[in-house]
Amino acid sequence: MSKFHFQIDQTSNQLKFQQLIDAVTEAISKNLLQAGDILPSVNQLCKESSLSRDTVFKSYAELKNRGIIESVPHKGYFVAKATTKVFLFLDTFKAYKEVLYGSFLENLPENITVDLHFHHYNINVFETIIKESIGKYTKYIVMNFDHERVPDVIKKIPANKLLIIDWNVHVSKLNSCIYQDFGQTLYDSFEHHVKRIKKYKRFVYSYPEFTYHPKESLNYFESFCRDYKMPFLVMEKSKELDVQPGDLYLMVSDRMLARFLDQCDQKQFTPGTEAGVISYNETPMKKYVKEGVTVISTDFELMGRKAAEFVSTGEQVNLQIPTRLMVRSSL
Repeated sequence: MSKFHFQIDQTSNQLKFQQLIDAVTEAISKNLLQAGDILPSVNQLCKESSLSRDTVFKSYAELKNRGIIESVPHKGYFVAKATTKVFLFLDTFKAYKEVLYGSFLENLPENITVDLHFHHYNINVFETIIKESIGKYTKYIVMNFDHERVPDVIKKIPANKLLIIDWNVHVSKLNSCIYQDFGQTLYDSFEHHVKRIKKYKRFVYSYPEFTYHPKESLNYFESFCRDYKMPFLVMEKSKELDVQPGDLYLMVSDRMLARFLDQCDQKQFTPGTEAGVISYNETPMKKYVKEGVTVISTDFELMGRKAAEFVSTGEQVNLQIPTRLMVRSSL
């Protein structure tokens, strides 16, 4: 007889087949079900939980596809292996986040499944998704952002199960955190390459109205320019971009980087000659575009690997991932 009993949550917005999938994986992650345990038959689930046969078959098919359960003809469905279910909550999915995500998945054991969600810096979405996730996962990996309601929301997650990544904001002493620095490392990177930067007449920080990049970086950018007597400008409106000869541009947005390169083409400028550019966040393509775009970036591959270690070991961690400036032809 099966150890597993399932009841539909009629108040949930989640589809019934997904509720069944989540219930099985959660039972396995909590050791309520173990490898080799039998699951209820299709007929039994239909009778006990008022599910249609199609819903049960769809759920079991997806669990089989993930390798979580297996079927034996004339005997039924069994748990194939123990599994751990992880909640991964990113801000947005950009090219450099794909590097982090790929590294995270590659370094997880095979018995771990990941549910990926995005909040897009919307506090209501952030709160709703976290509330709905409570109790369903063994580990929670969350990208925080700077909003006054964030601390109260993440308190709902047990501290020993939570890892905050990328931005060290709203982190309590009880939380694990793997993060990058947006201030001093920016200053230090520029200082290390000050001769290259000083060959330009002016340093322009493109900080467009749609960015959520930490404002801390603005203070350290301005401090560097003042300390090294470098004329500078913080450009806060995207429409104001007009690439000028002798200017070096710092871009936190790949959208603005594309506009910079478009304008260079139109004006027949060679990046790194008439005008320079430094782009935030390494992506696989930046080393090849226009013979190489200079980037300032943390190591997202390492961040993903360390996040996977937290999931695997459960050990508390507080780690700053190094940030460095990778010089290419655009500088």
